Amino acid sequence: MTRRGFVSAVALSAGAIRPQTQPPPGTLLKPPALREGDTVALITPATNVSDPGDLATAVKAIEYLGLKPKLGRNVGKQLGYLGGAIDERLDDLHGAFRDPDIRGVFCIRGGYGSAQLLDRIDYKLIHDNPKVFSGFSDITALHLAIHKQTGLVTFHGPVILFNGNAAHFTEYTLNYYRKALFTKEPIGPLANPPAANPLADTHPLRTIHPGTAHGRLIGGNLTLICSLMGTPWEIDTRNAIFFTEDVDEPPYRIDRKLTQLRLAGKLASAAGIVLGECADCGPGDKPAFASTLSLGQVLDQIVGGAGVPALTGLLIGHTDNQLTLPLGVLATLDATRGQLVIEESAVS
Repeated sequence: MTRRGFVSAVALSAGAIRPQTQPPPGTLLKPPALREGDTVALITPATNVSDPGDLATAVKAIEYLGLKPKLGRNVGKQLGYLGGAIDERLDDLHGAFRDPDIRGVFCIRGGYGSAQLLDRIDYKLIHDNPKVFSGFSDITALHLAIHKQTGLVTFHGPVILFNGNAAHFTEYTLNYYRKALFTKEPIGPLANPPAANPLADTHPLRTIHPGTAHGRLIGGNLTLICSLMGTPWEIDTRNAIFFTEDVDEPPYRIDRKLTQLRLAGKLASAAGIVLGECADCGPGDKPAFASTLSLGQVLDQIVGGAGVPALTGLLIGHTDNQLTLPLGVLATLDATRGQLVIEESAVS
């Protein structure tokens, strides 16, 4: 055996990740649009949802959307902070894509644990059975991996339960959710709710770096994006409209994560950058950081320094009102005017 062959054999026997086939660059696979009355799977690929009342609320939310819920057979199981063992969560994910009666796969909640599945997912199964897949936060790991391995358009949008209830399905959230998942037309312009008082805007947008950009949408939760650096599912922001968001992170930790992406070339290589509204991202109660940089200063310094059009404040992720962003579709960012436009339909 050659030295190269010996090294390869040792790596595989030690459990190294085997490379998997990826679609040609630019190949996009769109799931069929959802229709009222469709059956959708509810799964917990990350943190558990084991309370019967919470599961009943999730079922009611799906029925409110005009869909028929089908719980994964392992939903309700708990292994510490996880929704069951890896095999159990993987079985529900695979089962949902394998079942011909299921038209969509919805994550009940995020939390932690999605990344544990990535090296064991049957990506060919998903590619051969394209379906709407939706969720956010920890689900970012699944979005990036599935999209990279299959080209499938997935949806960074609401989980079914957010902070223990389904009340985040506001009229605003539902409007964009339905446009993304049920309509074969492009979503079009994305905008925060209009301010009742322009001088006291609850959800202000701010230009970090002016200009316009055009590219495919890619992104998700900042913490999860950073956690996948150095893996086969590392985000590729080249010539893309890169969006990201986080929650409950003081400025110095946002600084750390954005600096990691800057050093990896992920910011400067993007066509444009969109940052979500960062809830509870103040300095916190650490005295050493209470009088240092604000979140806005961190964004201006690091994201602004990338020199590409950049906008902050869009309602992405951990907010009661929430936009749905389809990964992989073409979009245009006008950072000067504070507008992101989805130019391409996300479903077939």
